[in-house]
Amino acid sequence: MQNKLQELTDRLYNEGLSKGKQEGEELLAKAKVQADEMIAKAQAEAAQIIAAAQKQADEIRTKTASDIKMASSQSLAATKKDIETLVVGKMTDEAVKKALSSADFVKEIIKTVAEKFTTEGPVDLALVLPESLRKELEPFAAKELSKILSSGVEASFSKKVSGGFKIGPKDGGWFVSFTEETFNQLISEYLRPATKKLLFG
Repeated sequence: MQNKLQELTDRLYNEGLSKGKQEGEELLAKAKVQADEMIAKAQAEAAQIIAAAQKQADEIRTKTASDIKMASSQSLAATKKDIETLVVGKMTDEAVKKALSSADFVKEIIKTVAEKFTTEGPVDLALVLPESLRKELEPFAAKELSKILSSGVEASFSKKVSGGFKIGPKDGGWFVSFTEETFNQLISEYLRPATKKLLFG
């Protein structure tokens, strides 16, 4: 009886041990599968994060390179324009200033322009002349020009006109500008392309 009880106890023990061992192995296998899945998922997520960071870094690098290239191009263009302006300005400013501060030269231009206004008949003209040439041009405008054009000429003098003149019909409300500034702009427009080609090819 005691042997049978021992046998039964041993059998129950062995079966329980065997079953516990099997369940333990199953739990261990299941835990390993879950751990492998978690590792794979973590690796996939890490790969996605790295790929996204790499893509963002590439985009930033591309944008930065593009911005640097654009800024460099704009800076170069601005520098070229400044050089052009400087060279053209040096070429024209002094020559224009000298010519338009000569009373004889200004008289000749005024005559030529004024005659174009009177091709359809006498027109009373208004002139704005540089204050610096008042002494030389006031008698010319008051007497000589009126006689040449057979019409009235009203001359005023302004410190705002440094050289050259403005002319227009007395009652027309508009003027054509032949001042130092407008001559410089006109001449520099024609000189700029040639200067650009000479300087930069």
